[in-house]
Amino acid sequence: MIRRALDIVVSALALALGAPLLALAVVAIRLESPGPAIYRQRRAGRDGRPFDVYKLRTMVDGAENIGAGLAVDADDPRITRVGAFLRRTSLDELPNLVNVLRGEMSLVGPRPTLPVQVEQYTERQRGRLAIKPGLTGWAQVNGRASLPWPERIELDLYYIEHRSLALDLEILVRTLAMVLGGSGLYKGKAGGWEGEL
Repeated sequence: MIRRALDIVVSALALALGAPLLALAVVAIRLESPGPAIYRQRRAGRDGRPFDVYKLRTMVDGAENIGAGLAVDADDPRITRVGAFLRRTSLDELPNLVNVLRGEMSLVGPRPTLPVQVEQYTERQRGRLAIKPGLTGWAQVNGRASLPWPERIELDLYYIEHRSLALDLEILVRTLAMVLGGSGLYKGKAGGWEGEL
């Protein structure tokens, strides 16, 4: 209950404070390329239940149907100029706070992944679905997408086994440092994912 209360208070406050920045980003996205400014993508949540995650669109509209599809690399030509900035600063994930308010995500937890990735998990790896996915997590502050997927999943499992409010606070503080540094965003094709997309 404490974690859920924190999720609601912090995400509501962050959305309120970030509203002007979000509005500015929406205008910049729409001025640069046609299409909706908010991008929705189906992800796997707690226990594998699907939900739509909200993000600011950083690529050309319909990007998942052209080029490399769902795989994204640092020099992907589908990424817009505004989108590159939003990705580098992680501002593209600001609408994830709506998912937190709705109870589909938490502030801290394993990042939500695509259902096609979940289908390829081993039985052990499915353990990362035991809790709500997070806006940030232990894997994000220990390498983010620069890590191979099996290692990221092991970090997520470690978090689930050792999670506490103190660890959540440490992750949130370290996340702020990573966002300001813009590190670990890409790891070749599909962010280090080695299965099929």
